[in-house]
Amino acid sequence: MSVIYKPCGMAREYSPYALNLYIGCSHRCRYCYAPHTLQRRGVDYFGKPEPRKDILKLLEKDLQKNVYKDQVLLSFVGDVYCDNADDSVTTREALKLLNLYKVPVAVLSKGGKKMLRDLDIFKEFGDRITVGTTLTFLDNKKSEVWEPFASLPEDRLYTLKTLHENGIKTFASFEPTIEPEESLKLIRRTLKDNSVDHYKIGKINNYKNEDKWQDWGKYLQDCVDFVSSNWKTSLLQILFKKTCSRY
Repeated sequence: MSVIYKPCGMAREYSPYALNLYIGCSHRCRYCYAPHTLQRRGVDYFGKPEPRKDILKLLEKDLQKNVYKDQVLLSFVGDVYCDNADDSVTTREALKLLNLYKVPVAVLSKGGKKMLRDLDIFKEFGDRITVGTTLTFLDNKKSEVWEPFASLPEDRLYTLKTLHENGIKTFASFEPTIEPEESLKLIRRTLKDNSVDHYKIGKINNYKNEDKWQDWGKYLQDCVDFVSSNWKTSLLQILFKKTCSRY
């Protein structure tokens, strides 16, 4: 059984491969598609997230059998640094295995400073890893409304800066963009901090018409202008074609 899989459709814009270590997530983001999918399968998504059964054994068997030269993302469903049942020990052990087998990895999380627990392992990957966070709001109150149990904006920004200063390649996911002005403030901040190597930009989709009243064309041009003015044009990825919002 292969636990590393190829995401379907346009989700592959994010990564050619993915690995989901946990069932569930504690962040309770309003826009997340996963609760509805898992609840249809009878999973209590908002209970304390648990590692998937035998996931580390299954991962090691997968890595012994297959060679992965393309990037594996942790993860599309849930967050490997949320408040989970084993305090992200499974995440750390999975990273050790992936590094042992020389797999290129991307980590995307809203866990903030919790991510820094594994800074030592990130460093062992060298240029085979990139670590990022989703940035939605600079305003704490708005962040708490939309992502009530995720880390606060300053926590995420501090984590990106710390990772970058320690030689880790970083990325920021501005998907979903809910309020363009908030996202633009965050882009300005990360450019000022010089904390992000790669930007992924995508609007919120299919959530109570939140995307209908925004001028997305202007937002896209503003993103291009801001990033290109800092000589990072080639590191801006536009994901406006996505059909759902992800972690």
